[in-house]
Amino acid sequence: MNKIASTSALAFIILMGFVSMFSDMTHEGASSILGAYLSLLGASAATIGFVSGLGELAGYSLRLFTGYLADKTKNYWSLTLLGYIVDVFAVPLLALVPENGWIYACALIILERSGKAIKKPAKDTLLSFAASQVGAGKSFALQEALDQLGAFLGPVLLFAALMLKKGAVPVTEYRLCFALLFIPAVLTIALLLFAWRKFPNPENFEAPAQTKTPFKISAPFLWYIVATCVFAFGFLDFNMITMHISKEQLVGPDYLPLLYAAAMFTDAVAAVIFGWLYDKYGLKVLILSTLVAAPFSILIFNFTNLYVVMAGILLWGVGMGAQESVFKAAVTSIVPKETRSSGFGISQTAFGICWFLGSWALGWLYDQNLNAMVLASTVTQLLSLPCFYLAAQKFTGTNSQK
Repeated sequence: MNKIASTSALAFIILMGFVSMFSDMTHEGASSILGAYLSLLGASAATIGFVSGLGELAGYSLRLFTGYLADKTKNYWSLTLLGYIVDVFAVPLLALVPENGWIYACALIILERSGKAIKKPAKDTLLSFAASQVGAGKSFALQEALDQLGAFLGPVLLFAALMLKKGAVPVTEYRLCFALLFIPAVLTIALLLFAWRKFPNPENFEAPAQTKTPFKISAPFLWYIVATCVFAFGFLDFNMITMHISKEQLVGPDYLPLLYAAAMFTDAVAAVIFGWLYDKYGLKVLILSTLVAAPFSILIFNFTNLYVVMAGILLWGVGMGAQESVFKAAVTSIVPKETRSSGFGISQTAFGICWFLGSWALGWLYDQNLNAMVLASTVTQLLSLPCFYLAAQKFTGTNSQK
């Protein structure tokens, strides 16, 4: 019976991974050119940093409510579907933004992030149920690998489209790209509806808790939240990176999607590695991933050699991979089943608020003093190390007492 349940759970994780793959083809494909697109529409670096951060704030802060709502209603599938519809269809609408209409583009970015907020706690909770059969680290690593395969294919698709339209006005080229992303958006929803029909009750994968207790923030969970918040403040959004590379003319605008594709490929590989390490060593693996990723801003913003900048982009991908897989696995391990959506909502809201504040502050620093921005980004990420260590120690101590 356990083997059957494990096989079925793995099939569900893979199927939802393909949903994520097409979803990420849509919005991560857009992210590969979004910074440059906003710049062409008239947005400043500070505006791009602010909007990127505000989008993340909307995409994360609303999860406090949607996570609670998912726990109270148990309508995991309905919230997941609604969120995906808003998320993926906001992207093709960017093709309709008029010249100098950066305000409209910013509104669509925030709408897309809001859709992600609606779906995320419910979707992650559905996956956490299946993860109980397979292993939290491995499950979210596999999910992230497929997710990032889409994040790799999306920019590559746009690169091919840009090559075919080479010579056109850049704004026109980018509009074509956004319109093209309607295709994976439709495939996302179609596959999600199939998954819902195939697995209507994923909560059955995980046995119910013996006792039902109200949600509370434990010491390990508190230190985990503090650690991820400090890390988020210093971790730049990729829109800032593409804006800088475009501004410095390190590569032609047609090649920006390939840079993002490289970051997403690294993200996928890092997710698998750190997800596997998480199941063996726990939260301590975040110390290693943070140490590896922290110097990315130095390499990207302090050098003009393309190979050095690429090395920085790959390190950024490592940080994203660990964040997307291990962060979710940690919440699955720390928070009980009945209140896990609230756990995802609280931790992701705190993360998003700090990412918003960090993106805004670092975007402002970019306009004032580039070296100060790089220093702030690097030091802040490193300050998360003792917090991750304390979270790991508290979690180990709590488990040993059970």
